[in-house]
Amino acid sequence: MMRFDKNFWDAKYQNNQTGWDIGYASTPIKTYIDQLQNKDLKILVPGAGNGYEVEYLFNEGFKNITVIDISEQPLKNLQQRLPNFPKEHLIHTNFFDHNNKYDLILEQTFFCALDPNLRIEYVAKMYDLLKNKGKLVGLLFDFELTEDGPPFGGSLNEYLNLFAENFKISTLERCYNSIKPRNGNELFFIFEKN
Repeated sequence: MMRFDKNFWDAKYQNNQTGWDIGYASTPIKTYIDQLQNKDLKILVPGAGNGYEVEYLFNEGFKNITVIDISEQPLKNLQQRLPNFPKEHLIHTNFFDHNNKYDLILEQTFFCALDPNLRIEYVAKMYDLLKNKGKLVGLLFDFELTEDGPPFGGSLNEYLNLFAENFKISTLERCYNSIKPRNGNELFFIFEKN
């Protein structure tokens, strides 16, 4: 079943079937954000859902953030929590139709929500959206890939095979600071555009 579908995700929000939503910025991504010095970075958060990482970035002084989601409801939720967030940076669209260039793209439960058939296209699109030396940073699930997603799993070797041709693999390792329910099932990564 194709799961990169607006109606599928709209229904998830309407029926409150948002089990991935932890209600705050994921600890590993928050830790990464905390060491960023340049508040002028042009940042994209695709498939952001309710966008707690976006909220954290914005409250920490990062103002050049773009958010994309195929479902409009989470964008409205984010706008309610952050009324000063620029509306033109909340983009209701299919990620694969977006065009721009970014210094940093944050990955948080977007890759795992996509139909696995879109993974090669995801890598190509991320490469295209990053400026030279831009970084794709975030979390990937480390559990067996099944048909039962989302979330869809994967493995370190699969990710290496997917990303290594287009990206310098700066970091790809077991996450030491996952939230308890995801402990042992997440890999933290920093991939730099070649």
